[in-house]
Amino acid sequence: MTAMLDTAVDRFVAIVTDDLVSAGTPADGAWTDAVAEAVALTAGFIDADVHHSDGEVAAFLSVAGPRVGPPLQGASPTDLRRSGMLTGARARLGRPSDLARALLAADRRDDGDRVWRYLQAAVAVGHAVAAVDLEPSQVELDAIARFRQNLLAAIHDAGGSTPDERRPDGGFFSPRPPPLPSAPPPVPAGRLPDVAGSVPEQLNGWPPVTPARAAGPGTDATGQRPPVPTAAPEPLSEVLAELDALIGLAPVKAEVQLVADLLTVQRLREDRGLTSVPTSRHLVFTGNPGTGKTTVARLVGRIYVSLGAVARGHVVETDRAGLVAGYVGQTAAKVTEVVTSALDGVLLIDEAYALTRGSGGGAGGGDFGQEAVDTLVKLMEDHRDRLVVIVAGSPEEMADFIASNPGLSSRFPRTIHFPDYPTSELLAIATHQADRSGYRFTDDGLSALQTHLDATDRSRGFGNGREVRNLFEATLATHAQRVVAVAEPCDELLTELTAADVDAAVARAG
Repeated sequence: MTAMLDTAVDRFVAIVTDDLVSAGTPADGAWTDAVAEAVALTAGFIDADVHHSDGEVAAFLSVAGPRVGPPLQGASPTDLRRSGMLTGARARLGRPSDLARALLAADRRDDGDRVWRYLQAAVAVGHAVAAVDLEPSQVELDAIARFRQNLLAAIHDAGGSTPDERRPDGGFFSPRPPPLPSAPPPVPAGRLPDVAGSVPEQLNGWPPVTPARAAGPGTDATGQRPPVPTAAPEPLSEVLAELDALIGLAPVKAEVQLVADLLTVQRLREDRGLTSVPTSRHLVFTGNPGTGKTTVARLVGRIYVSLGAVARGHVVETDRAGLVAGYVGQTAAKVTEVVTSALDGVLLIDEAYALTRGSGGGAGGGDFGQEAVDTLVKLMEDHRDRLVVIVAGSPEEMADFIASNPGLSSRFPRTIHFPDYPTSELLAIATHQADRSGYRFTDDGLSALQTHLDATDRSRGFGNGREVRNLFEATLATHAQRVVAVAEPCDELLTELTAADVDAAVARAG
């Protein structure tokens, strides 16, 4: 059970040592600091749920003892528990460590990506810790997600970059980390590295805790394995970076990250031949129109293929019209056809609640919709290793939909709610659309847009991001009408969207 944690710690130490050296730290000191950081992170992730299982304690000693030497080397689980070393270690996850901040400072000096590599390697240590026990606790997975978000926030606050921000050459950051060294440098005799910088004499009380803010695919019915994707899966970190780059949706990002963490831990255990508790990968998305459900569903498909949960990760989008036929006997065949096209990927059913609406047979009747649901449930079971289904709709109606078939509630245990965008985020979306299209809103243009959005009814049916996109396109049209009347427009006139443009677009939509 400790092999995966050993591998993750070795990789962390190799990456961080190399990056500390590139930042100016002497090689011996860099390795010692990297080991101390790895041990502290391991302790923090173990302490995340305040439950130190026998397996976790044994894994910690197996990883930390040989790397830091006496007194950890040769200590028993009882010695470790009595020392209190793990107690309170979770506090270290609440904010970036001194070492992480040192790497961030070095990145600011030379536009490097050391902290990004540190983040990916540290999260891998967290996943390895979570994989030690048969079933990772929700608290452990939450701690990994919070650690990641805290460090990402620190990167962005410092003006740093993440892989969603491509370099001019189209690539992502610098070359991949170096391979693991053949043998680590020897631990200096009598020295026990510590993140806080002290060198304790005894195990008891080490390391001192500084208070911080809380912080493989299966076979199908014929016994054949699904097709292998022709292209290599994207690195998970790059897909998650695209998710993080979306405007708003903080609770959605946290939930999707949690799903990714759980799948990562399961894969780690399976790769090591350990028992893994199977969990449903199907999701319910609830929220108003234009809140990003389809965009996130497409990212989920890419996340799943990056983690090996599905072979292709493509997203097939459908709704009631794509699943329900108008005559007896046709609906089951129609559902089967759509599901088959989504195998090895994601089936996204928009406004899924419409399947169980209506009454009576015939076109538009509820009976055929219920047949579609019943067929879908059977096919989800038949292809449980090759199909991920995401159903989307408003919260109340989706609750009724899940209750329409006894098999749905067990297959859709996780619901992710997409909140409406506040005005500030809607303005950010509009600004982003303008920048991407080579336009910019003037100050009075943004003020006019804000006035309109503040006055817009946000009750059910409000289009959120879709509303902003439609208004932006309407503003481009009114801007064009204004510009064509000028004989020789300057660059500013061609690119600036003013209050007059916005007001005219609002009046036209009227």
